Amino acid sequence: MAISKELEPVQCEKRRLRRAIALAEAERRDQDVRVLRKKFAALDADPKTAKLEKRLAELEPRVKGSSDPEDLAAISLQQRQAFYQCD
Repeated sequence: MAISKELEPVQCEKRRLRRAIALAEAERRDQDVRVLRKKFAALDADPKTAKLEKRLAELEPRVKGSSDPEDLAAISLQQRQAFYQCD
């Protein structure tokens, strides 16, 4: 859960960029789309972020498979808080 917390600002920025890209594509603003995609690619290229995302991807199946119901409730709460904090 600490990894998710550390990645929260990056995930929020990625979510914001995805929305902006979709809007720019719908409005056919090709130059804006290119700039936004470059920003998104820069976030993905950051070695620290990539390392944390890889570790999170490795841990996620193990945690979701946990038999402790408190684990799942805590994860769900953290994901909801992170989602609404971005908006």
